[in-house]
Amino acid sequence: MSRIRRWLVPVVGTVAALAAGVLAAPTATAASAASVASAAPAQGKPVPCDTTSDAYSYVVIYQPYTPQFAVDLELRAKCGSRVAYYPEIGVAVASSRNADFSERVGAFRSYSGGREVAVPPTTPAAAARSEARAAAGTVRQQEETTGIAADGDLSAQQWDMRAIHAPEANKVSEGSKKVTVGVLDSGIDATHPALSAAVDAKDSAGCITGAPDRTAASWAPTTSDHGTHVAGTIAGKDVARGFTGIAPGVKLASVKVVSDAGYIFPESAVCGFMWAAKHRFEVTNNSYYIDPGMFYCPKQAGDSAAYEAVRRAVTYSNRNGVLNVAAAGNSGFDVTAQTTDPNRPHTVDPSCGILPKSIEGVVTVSAVGYAGTKSSYSNFGQGQIEVTAPGGDSAQRPPAGQGAGCPLSTVIGGQYGTKCGTSMASPHVAGVAALLASEHPFASPRQLTALLERQADPVACGTGAPVCTGPDANNSYYGHGLVNALDAVG
Repeated sequence: MSRIRRWLVPVVGTVAALAAGVLAAPTATAASAASVASAAPAQGKPVPCDTTSDAYSYVVIYQPYTPQFAVDLELRAKCGSRVAYYPEIGVAVASSRNADFSERVGAFRSYSGGREVAVPPTTPAAAARSEARAAAGTVRQQEETTGIAADGDLSAQQWDMRAIHAPEANKVSEGSKKVTVGVLDSGIDATHPALSAAVDAKDSAGCITGAPDRTAASWAPTTSDHGTHVAGTIAGKDVARGFTGIAPGVKLASVKVVSDAGYIFPESAVCGFMWAAKHRFEVTNNSYYIDPGMFYCPKQAGDSAAYEAVRRAVTYSNRNGVLNVAAAGNSGFDVTAQTTDPNRPHTVDPSCGILPKSIEGVVTVSAVGYAGTKSSYSNFGQGQIEVTAPGGDSAQRPPAGQGAGCPLSTVIGGQYGTKCGTSMASPHVAGVAALLASEHPFASPRQLTALLERQADPVACGTGAPVCTGPDANNSYYGHGLVNALDAVG
């Protein structure tokens, strides 16, 4: 992926031009410019706006540092209103009841994941999208809680921590309270005994609408324990139960980006990354992909705006010192070989990517099971995986007394449960990255990534060849290898 250009282009053009929507993003193609121009209302004619239909949120692309008044003026002219605006990256979150809002603004400048999910199928293509989304839901079931741990000491069941030498690392360092890991997920149960000392309320926020909400209810979990499980792996500690995460000395920020329906739309992710940048988190964990598609394509209408909005937010956070770690995905395919999107019937070419993991600078993590080989569900691809970590596999069961095949961590209600998925592998890497950030407080995200890769233990393709390709030190299944917490503090 090409690096984002430094957005220092001065804003030009009249207010009338802005209202007509002709100030498109600097990356807009000729097709997008034509789309924007055709969407402009005739001068002097009132624009009829829908006042009764359901409202949906959209990401809308502008030149960075476009004045907010100009954004508001255009959105009103196109039957929308501002929910949030991030001038540093030129991304607005808008709300509109008009079914043709994207056409009015420009199909290459705006996108609504919520509308795509909610509008009933009325064409064969729309019906196919709906069916594909329903089928894709079965993939996410791998990350449901598969078992609740019994009472007693839990340390013996944490085979995943032993696999990356976390217990030995904890004896050297548990990480620094000056380091914050943002958990962009479904919320963290801050009342859990293993997490209550780690969660920092002042750095937490809800981002479901695309605008940050600092009230405690906005970032607390409601329908999912996914974020709580992720958080425990990173920084949980419960002496009474013998449970310890990788970096229990660091702080956690709950940044809720997953809706109660289980969706992560572009506006939520943009809000999350911008919040992380503003609050100077050292690390974020992103165990999700942007809904409702799986692949987003910068050359396709709609997709273009979603891709660009997330790309700008990720890159901005990275340039402001945030190392973003993401799960590779649970479809079990070679990302580089895909020509179709399993969630939506559209063509996928090499320019397309799964968000946010395909953005340059994001550390993408595959999953291994107890045996140390790739989990059956884990995505892979040469040049797509930086490192690997335990995500579990029901087919790779540990010996009796060492827990289930899926990693154990915190769940809602003060309990502990097991989950499998690359979502579980990613926080292992975020935890190790937090230890590295504690040891190297002035290291940049690029330097932390280099340390993660250099200190990882290489994993050979083994019986995964010829599907697994590349040398031990950097192959399509395991990237540079299995992360090592002890090396991070050594």
